[in-house]
Amino acid sequence: MSKKTKLPKLVLTPEQRIKLETISNARAASLRDVQRAKVLLLYADGKPITHIQKQAGLSRPSIYKCIEKALAAGPEAGLKDYYHRPFDPVIDDAAKAWVVNLACTKPKDYGFAAELWTYQELARYTREHAPKEGHHCLANAAKATIWRILNEHDIKPHKIKYYLEKRDPDFEQKMNDVLVVYQEVNMQNDQGDIAVPSKTITVSVDEKPGVQALETIAPDLSPAPGRHQCTGRDYEYKRHGTVSILAGLDLHTGEIIAQVHDRHRSREFIELLKEIDSRYPKENTIRLVLDNHSSHISKETMKYLASLPNRFEYVHTPKHGSWLNLIESAFSKMARTFLRHIRVSSKEELKERILKGIAEMNSAPVIFRWKKFDLECS
Repeated sequence: MSKKTKLPKLVLTPEQRIKLETISNARAASLRDVQRAKVLLLYADGKPITHIQKQAGLSRPSIYKCIEKALAAGPEAGLKDYYHRPFDPVIDDAAKAWVVNLACTKPKDYGFAAELWTYQELARYTREHAPKEGHHCLANAAKATIWRILNEHDIKPHKIKYYLEKRDPDFEQKMNDVLVVYQEVNMQNDQGDIAVPSKTITVSVDEKPGVQALETIAPDLSPAPGRHQCTGRDYEYKRHGTVSILAGLDLHTGEIIAQVHDRHRSREFIELLKEIDSRYPKENTIRLVLDNHSSHISKETMKYLASLPNRFEYVHTPKHGSWLNLIESAFSKMARTFLRHIRVSSKEELKERILKGIAEMNSAPVIFRWKKFDLECS
């Protein structure tokens, strides 16, 4: 039998009981307030402390403290903590600055194998070395302590956020050159069938390497009413290697001139140039928008271009500026349509499927346009 408490009975008015019941059932209230409201309601109903402890999920000292405050100053006081003067911080600003400075370095600078700090390793290193640096308040620093210090300064040493450094000193100039070309192409296209005075045809050229030839091990399961809502596919697959798509996008017609090869060396790029050359009248100049890939500027390629003087004109995108090449939009469309989830039995089948998909795109060509010219070309 539970021992009866010697504390007096708590008497609640109807208003006080309604308020405590509202708090105990409130989802938006803090857990502390909900627990204390339950304690006061159960105690006012004459429940023993053992029963209250099970129902409220608080320790006996916490329950007694809550009841004593309510008996002394009313139920409102029982929900609140006693006022206390806050203690002076144990970890001073100098110690915090030392931890922040440590987190802004790399573990390898201190002879460790890791590249980035974890909170656990920072805490261990802090406990071992902070006292030697005069920060004895950090002698027992836990992982949570390190987290709180770094969180105050919004530092997360365990994470990496990637960025792209502009390594091309002429990035702005090259970008403007490309955008000027696009602006000129748009003006030519807007003229309709009017002949272009310069007789210049602009083609955006690039490669899409690493297209995988994957084969399913088991047959796909087609959607079936009441059985499969979507296509079922076995997780396992067989690899047959990769292929590269070499393509040129005619910015005037939207037609894609493409070849699929096992590799994308100079000889494959020259084959693409030959096909592009055969597509257009000899009196036209073919302006190619392309990046600085080695196959585009190799000795073999330059030798081929020299054999056709005044036929091709290069406009290079800046380094790390592949997003400026409009053919990337065509590659993106391929990836979203026929290349998505593609499965084949061989590389040859993959090549055939890719060329078929490009032929389907060419049956209803889309002229890709660069639309944002403010600031860049001003």
